[in-house]
Amino acid sequence: MKHDAVEGLWAHLHWLTVLQQQGSFSKAAARLGVSKASMSQHIADLEKATGIALVQRTTRSAKLTEAGKQLVESTRGAFEQIATGFASVRDLAGAPRGSLRVTAPVAFARQQLVPRLPEFLRRYPAIHLELDMSDRIRSLAQEGFDVAVRHTGAPPETHVAWTLTPTRTVLAASRSYLRARGIPETPQALSSHACLHYPRAEGTPTWTFVPARSAPSGPATSHVDPMTVAVAGPMAVNNSEALRDAAIEGLGIALLPDFSAQSALETGRLIEVLPEWRPTGAFGEWLYAIRPYSAHTSRVSQVFIEFLRGAFANGFSTKAPTLI
Repeated sequence: MKHDAVEGLWAHLHWLTVLQQQGSFSKAAARLGVSKASMSQHIADLEKATGIALVQRTTRSAKLTEAGKQLVESTRGAFEQIATGFASVRDLAGAPRGSLRVTAPVAFARQQLVPRLPEFLRRYPAIHLELDMSDRIRSLAQEGFDVAVRHTGAPPETHVAWTLTPTRTVLAASRSYLRARGIPETPQALSSHACLHYPRAEGTPTWTFVPARSAPSGPATSHVDPMTVAVAGPMAVNNSEALRDAAIEGLGIALLPDFSAQSALETGRLIEVLPEWRPTGAFGEWLYAIRPYSAHTSRVSQVFIEFLRGAFANGFSTKAPTLI
């Protein structure tokens, strides 16, 4: 194939890369902002030029053949270099501008992140922010996210991460529930209480505790032997906001991340239970901002991460009132 003919297919090669990332023609077309028909035609032109099938098509998905995968892999580095060079030049043009795609957990995003975003967008009016609120762990590179907020014990080693703030897990219940059922004095006493939990695995749910005085001051784990208790209750739900609301309604004792419990504790709608014990293993102990590894960080991503670090530098307030 002549060199000028190959140059005419550069866009087609990029579209093939996006198709591999998205897994379907419709999703790839949406990602590129083009029609599905145009997307399909570009791939067909590329297959005609190479003389070999590059995509296995079904009614719902599109998977690359081995030839397609080889072609994407061989050109990936060049496109990444182009993207880096373009971002570097664009960042020279005054105030940060461009699109920013962010993903964050639902409860955290609703309660803590979204209320802070107006300040960021007023500060950087040339940035267009797209926020994906999902508890599903998303592939940043494959789904085109620039930054993710993760609530975890440790960030993935394949990404660049910034620590935003430590978090803690809180055991809480309403005053009405505690008056009716009594206040548990030890973790073992929870076995006779209605416990509202976040479902994570099959089998009997358990909560694990260590004495609060053994809580580490950094990411390192404690050496105190944990205490694990089997729990049961009328409700399990994979959203901490829903658990919080069920606890406020008096349905039981809930295990919550501090950012979900914050306002209810401060207003007295919930009371912290077993404050001398620290729950472990239920939710992450640190909040991170992460991005896919690359040699260059866009200025848009840089200013957003800097904003997050400032916004959460003082963590979350959980000023719980005196019990009953």
